Amino acid sequence: MPSALLTRLKPYLGPALALGLLAVAVWALKAQLAGHDLQDIQRNLFEETDRDLLLALGLTAVNFIVLAGYDILALNYIGHPLPPHRPVLASFAGNAFSNTIGLSTLAGSTVRYRLYSSWGLSPGEIAKVVIFTTLTLWLGLFAIGGITFTIKPLPLPDWVSLPFSTTRPLGFILLLAPIAYLYAAAKKETPWRIGKLTLLLPPFKSALLQVAVASLDWALAAAVLYALLPPWANVSFPLVLGAFLLGQIAGLISQVPGGLGVFESCLLFLLTPRIPAPALFAALVAYRVVYYLIPLILASVLLAARETLAARESARGVIAFLMQWFPVVMPRMLAVLTFMAGGVLLFSGATPSVSSRLEWLAAFLPLGVLEFSHFVGSLAGLGLLILARGLQKRLDAAYYVTACLLFAGIISSLLKGLDYEEALFLTVLLLALLPCHQFFYRKASLLSEGFTRGWLLAILTALACTATLGYMAYGIATLDHELWWVFTFEDEASRFLRAGVGILVGVLFVAALRLMRFARPRHVPPSEADVAAVRALVAQAPETTAHLALLGDKNLLLSSKGDGFLMYGVYGRSWVCMGDPVGPPAARAELAWRFREMTDLYAGWTVFYEAGKENLPLYLDLGLSLIKIGEEARVPLPEFSLAGQARKGLRYTRNMVEKEGASFEIVPREGVSAILPELRRVSDAWLLAKSAREKKFSLGFFSDAYMLLCPQAIVRIDGRIVAFANIWEGGGKNGAPFELSVDLMRYQSDAPTSVMEYLYIMLMLWGREAGYQWFNLGMAPFSGLESHALAPAWTRLGSLLYTHGGHFYNFQGLRRFKDKFDPVWESKYLASPGGTVPPRVLANIATLVSGGVKGVIA
Repeated sequence: MPSALLTRLKPYLGPALALGLLAVAVWALKAQLAGHDLQDIQRNLFEETDRDLLLALGLTAVNFIVLAGYDILALNYIGHPLPPHRPVLASFAGNAFSNTIGLSTLAGSTVRYRLYSSWGLSPGEIAKVVIFTTLTLWLGLFAIGGITFTIKPLPLPDWVSLPFSTTRPLGFILLLAPIAYLYAAAKKETPWRIGKLTLLLPPFKSALLQVAVASLDWALAAAVLYALLPPWANVSFPLVLGAFLLGQIAGLISQVPGGLGVFESCLLFLLTPRIPAPALFAALVAYRVVYYLIPLILASVLLAARETLAARESARGVIAFLMQWFPVVMPRMLAVLTFMAGGVLLFSGATPSVSSRLEWLAAFLPLGVLEFSHFVGSLAGLGLLILARGLQKRLDAAYYVTACLLFAGIISSLLKGLDYEEALFLTVLLLALLPCHQFFYRKASLLSEGFTRGWLLAILTALACTATLGYMAYGIATLDHELWWVFTFEDEASRFLRAGVGILVGVLFVAALRLMRFARPRHVPPSEADVAAVRALVAQAPETTAHLALLGDKNLLLSSKGDGFLMYGVYGRSWVCMGDPVGPPAARAELAWRFREMTDLYAGWTVFYEAGKENLPLYLDLGLSLIKIGEEARVPLPEFSLAGQARKGLRYTRNMVEKEGASFEIVPREGVSAILPELRRVSDAWLLAKSAREKKFSLGFFSDAYMLLCPQAIVRIDGRIVAFANIWEGGGKNGAPFELSVDLMRYQSDAPTSVMEYLYIMLMLWGREAGYQWFNLGMAPFSGLESHALAPAWTRLGSLLYTHGGHFYNFQGLRRFKDKFDPVWESKYLASPGGTVPPRVLANIATLVSGGVKGVIA
């Protein structure tokens, strides 16, 4: 019967014991504060200065950052690491609730379970995290408590009946737990088994870090209370730390929410009369507000906001919409804010500090630290001005260096004049920057990017304003050369002068690095032997686009065996290979990689323009992205004829043109020189009539040297040439001529209306008779691109241009013209770096094709 009664009462024993301890604590507090009224406590509470409160708040923030180490170590222990901001939030919210509500395991674990379960952790993993963090808490308490009680023992009150009078024996006892834990972690390799429970200890280094982080946590928590004690209190930090730890042990054991009353009673017993009871109790009340209440409010707001956003479908839609724009907007926004942060640090270094704050720092901060902080803050400001450009360009290195400089700026702002306003701004900016690493993915050097005139003007303006502010703040004293070597707390003009020299040296250093950056590529014209080798390879190449190498407007790269080549042009950072490398597969692979390495040497972008499907795996191996830019039309010549109902339109075109007296003729290379003046006359008339200028790179242009290298197809009327097209003859493949095509196709204004179509018809018939397999009609830009809502943005934009871009270029008309010949359409691609690079690459290609920026505008 008694055992059954005990079983029924067992759930109530814990809460009853906690209530009993709370009553005892309240009685003890009442006894300690007897003889003091509430006004004494209020007066001491309101005597807390701003600097004490700010210092306590700062230490609390640092303490909660250290507390996040519990969860980070726990996640690494279970092998499920998360992005750093997630364990920071879980730790902050969990500890804020467990500190205040008490029942630390229950309150903290509930919050952690809600958060970690939403981030993909299983209940078993969350249980391991809770056990690990709880164990870490007690290990740190025992470690720092054991060290403190052993080295600086506290005298125990007379009413405590123990066989020892100080806490030193207790310190030795407490140290046994962390020492045993570290020894077990170092020696025990197999899991511990306690009944059905299996416990795998972390590695020794992790266990040591676990104890160190927890010890630092307890020391910082005590430092918050120490900062709130009155400055005249006759106590040292080790004494306060020891009393604080004893109070926390009592509060944790009691399971009274937050140790309320128990903790205060212990400190009042241990530190009175060194500190009068009203002053100590006022500090304890302030401690409760700073360390317990404020974090609890912040954690509640954060969790409420998170749950609200998670519960509202519309909010998720808004977030999804914003996330689409974040990669575009955030780098620019962070760049602007970083530039502003640099200006804040520079302007702060050029103006006097608040005298009361400087006096407070002088009471405990060495002069050398203040001087160094002022100098570092100014240099950090200069660095942030420069790095803002790197953030705008999405550079990976700029992200990391900016984060370091922001942290340095935060520390220097506090140490050089307790400028907590600018430190807060820099902290918010740093917290906004840290989760955005994914937006800064480019590996190029900041100095290789260069600075636009606008950026240089903005940086120089900020530096000029800094110098002007300093001169206005300190007047003619800034020109006194004796101030350079004056080192006192009061002489801020001296610090400004030295910081100014540091900024000047920094600017000169960056300028020198700019001068030593990668040089622009210097291309040596190909030798006559190289040109001769390329001409031979062009004659052998089955694909006719190899003939673009004969223009002489591109750089050439030959394979090591001389059995292949590629042709390329450079504009801006774009190194554009025209078409695919020419040659056998091994030569193409070698040339592509050599081209990639050469481009990388100059921090350029590797680009293959109008790439065919055969080499797409190679370009993917190079790390390039693929974008479809159109389709190429190729007519199978063995099947081509003018017979049948489907070819009625082509027969009509041929008959109509020939009725006007036109005749078709092929002029071999040997005979081109005789008709060259007439060809030029036709070409000039065509350019004048079209108000056009010669194109380059991916299209041929009229030059005597180029025209003499190709046979010509001409149309005569009454013996006069009225139209021509230069012929590209591809080499053999499988024992037969492979491909035929044309480049320049020009005519006079008095030529028959359909003379171009007539030239195509006659060339195809001639090519079929000559045994060619294919006739290449060239590419139709943006043709065949998908407009589906799930297609890539570039593909949809290209489809939109193809459908509605008739005001700029007759894309659909070109496709319809080529469809008359029933061609086979093959996709063509742009292989280039991904991200935001392709639009700039296409702009550079347009410049190469148009022969310069003026050509693009024209």
